[in-house]
Amino acid sequence: MSLSSVEEHRKEAPQSVSCYIITVSDTRTTETDTGGALIQSMLEAAGYEVIGRTIIKDNYQDIRELLYKNADHTGVEAVLLTGGTGISPRDTTYEAVSSLLDKTLPGFGEIFRMLSYTEDIGSAAILSRAIAGTIGNTAIFSMPGSTGAVKLAMERLIIPELRHVMREIYKQ
Repeated sequence: MSLSSVEEHRKEAPQSVSCYIITVSDTRTTETDTGGALIQSMLEAAGYEVIGRTIIKDNYQDIRELLYKNADHTGVEAVLLTGGTGISPRDTTYEAVSSLLDKTLPGFGEIFRMLSYTEDIGSAAILSRAIAGTIGNTAIFSMPGSTGAVKLAMERLIIPELRHVMREIYKQ
């Protein structure tokens, strides 16, 4: 029996991906950053490399600059953000991320909201503005700040597909 194209792609994907984690929050500290810590532990448990992690205030320009800096860093292959994806006046992560993406992965946000709706928070899923895409050769995933949202996105979407995403980005 032959492998499906998705199975073939996963087989050809890199074994590890170098990741940078950004927590967007006006209140979190290193000690209280449960979302960032969860992302790091889940990435490492799945065999990914975490090469940095930081907390940044929810400020549009600061988020853009940090994201662009990391996307331009040759050692960073994927940037994972948590926080600032809601609709309150202070939430600017979606705008900052979307303004820099070269290509979008609309399925990430769509499937994340569908999973959130059916498995977690019901109709409140409409308030999520999870987004993903690429900046150059860097994969970008932005998810809400709750640990439940992080766990859902990481378990069901990012961990299973990150290597495959990188294979597609690097494909010539």
